[in-house]
Amino acid sequence: MEIRPLDGVRVLELGNYVAAPTAGRILGDFGAEVIKVERPKTGDELRNWRLYGGDTSMLYRTVNRNKKSITLDLRTEAGKRIVLDLVRQCDVLLENFRPGMLEKWGLGPEVLSEANPELVITRISAYGQTGPLAQRPGFAAVAEAVGGLRALVGDPDRPPVRVGVSIGDSIAGIYAAFGTVMALFQRERVERVPLEQRIIDVALNESILSVMESLVPDYLAYGINRERVGGRMEGIAPSNAYPCSDGYSIIIGGNGDAIFQRYMQVIGRPDLAADPELQDNAGRWRNRERLDADIAAWTGLHTRDEALQILEQAAIPCGPIYTAADIVTDEQYRARNMIQTFPVDVGEPQPKQVGFTGIVPVIGAKSLPIRNVGPDLGEHTHEVLSGLLGMSEADIDALTVD
Repeated sequence: MEIRPLDGVRVLELGNYVAAPTAGRILGDFGAEVIKVERPKTGDELRNWRLYGGDTSMLYRTVNRNKKSITLDLRTEAGKRIVLDLVRQCDVLLENFRPGMLEKWGLGPEVLSEANPELVITRISAYGQTGPLAQRPGFAAVAEAVGGLRALVGDPDRPPVRVGVSIGDSIAGIYAAFGTVMALFQRERVERVPLEQRIIDVALNESILSVMESLVPDYLAYGINRERVGGRMEGIAPSNAYPCSDGYSIIIGGNGDAIFQRYMQVIGRPDLAADPELQDNAGRWRNRERLDADIAAWTGLHTRDEALQILEQAAIPCGPIYTAADIVTDEQYRARNMIQTFPVDVGEPQPKQVGFTGIVPVIGAKSLPIRNVGPDLGEHTHEVLSGLLGMSEADIDALTVD
């Protein structure tokens, strides 16, 4: 039997959408028993996002893998009582309601800590639990804008655009999982951790800001406001996407000084390799338009595979721009067990074999196996409430939680 780092840890997830469920998914991936509490009848709204068939989206099945689903109405006295009973059996509570909502329901940190004085409480919200904007609602799209990311994505002559995934939610979820594990680690080393140190407060906008590299220091030190530069990274050249003769584009990162020298030889431009203006990154950035045009002229003479083969032989960092169709057939992903297949109801007469992204980071030579994809709504209600709380089948049925 495979031993996972978080075996024996039990998590109660009150999360909805992406952020808190991502944290729960990461903890579950590495062995934690994650009990996801959902609203009766409707469940997590993610069940209906990008739903192309069946009654549960692949997005929900992905974000909520390795979890158990129970249904409870937290607005009722019975629902709150059961949550507190479950808290007594758990190590962690995850939530991403608007600040004050748990308190409104009578489930604030003090109440939860009274039920379990060792409980780690991980809270994700738009702007954090404190400060003048704490009560303001906000999804990841807003957080990505306020955190500085949106201003840098897209072309300079067009309005800012969004990346194609809920990156703000995902980054916040990763931080929440990391903060949770830190608190669990501290709990093992300190006899009595005070409540304020057992509350992990993750803000979506701060999660984005934290990955913005030197955005703020560059402004304060030099008065530089970074701007959108399309497919490039400001101050780094040449690094971009370049079109090939067969209609595909490839990514080439030739911005290292030594790499640039080899790169220019490969594309038949030793004159550029010798140009004094192009010997460092600052000079290459000043000449980025000219360099990109010269590189594109070379890639336009080759198919994608031809160009990649030539560049790889010269140890130039490069790669294809993959779609999902490319990813599922890629040998590297397959070798590391990064696409794992499960039978899933997709609204057809028979379940369909569907591949899901493996567990990151890898421990050992390849991804740990996913135990189960996101569960059906309330699939584990009876199992959890009877097994952990000793409730009778009749009492569970009386809750009308299925």
